[in-house]
Amino acid sequence: MKLIRFGEPGREEPGVILEDGRRVDASGQFHDYDEGFFALGGVEALQAWVDDGCPDGESIPAGARLGPPVERPPKIVCVGKNYLEHAKEFDEEIPTEPVLFMKANSAWSGPYDEVVRPRGSRKLDYEVELAVVIGRTTRDVAERDALSHVAGYSVFCDYSERAFQKEMGGQWVKGKSSDGFAPMGPWLTPASQVPDPQGLRLWCKVNGEMRQNGWTGDMMHPVAFLISYISRFMSLLPGDVIATGTPAGVGGGMKPPRFLDPGDCVECGVEGLGELKQRIVGT
Repeated sequence: MKLIRFGEPGREEPGVILEDGRRVDASGQFHDYDEGFFALGGVEALQAWVDDGCPDGESIPAGARLGPPVERPPKIVCVGKNYLEHAKEFDEEIPTEPVLFMKANSAWSGPYDEVVRPRGSRKLDYEVELAVVIGRTTRDVAERDALSHVAGYSVFCDYSERAFQKEMGGQWVKGKSSDGFAPMGPWLTPASQVPDPQGLRLWCKVNGEMRQNGWTGDMMHPVAFLISYISRFMSLLPGDVIATGTPAGVGGGMKPPRFLDPGDCVECGVEGLGELKQRIVGT
């Protein structure tokens, strides 16, 4: 079972992909995949409905747009420089603790939606990441217990405008939060189906050229540690998303840099979790 949401932006309905590939509308049984859904054990209830044969569930129309697989999250917490080679490619100091920043949840978008290069953008960049969706309220959790607080995993692309991020002063959030800069999907895979989040290959292609090709086992701070660490400083709520960092190969780390232009096609994937695909368009 995989969780999907389908329909027009802002009006998505919940659905599932079954093991045989069929896509079934779950909106007759579940309102949405949101904070309340996860807090009340929604993944388990959805699995029970699927095991019962999806009573009253109808097929999702062919060609329906897929939105992000969870409703706009309460917050998006991102981890910077979590892969050693990525930190090195910017010739910057290697962090001794996780680098945390926030991404505005208004940047939330679907796995195949276009990304509009914002006005004044000169250095639009890509970062494939493993996304973690929190399943229940998490405060100061021990690392050994952290993974039990995960609802599921997905593919995420942390789009960045490097000039906004690094050349305009202030915090990184300015370069991370334009509309469309936080696509996730195409589905949410329940945590029970991902036995080891540190054993996944992840990659990114630009116009068919492999740019990033990494392994989640190369994270300097693994998923369980990140959840424990972040929950020391803020409560993680059901439906919150943690973007766990990116491997080397981003455009800004190349010599010379290779940033994105309108017309470029970006594809991001994580082994077993699907692929995103965005076309960059101008304003």
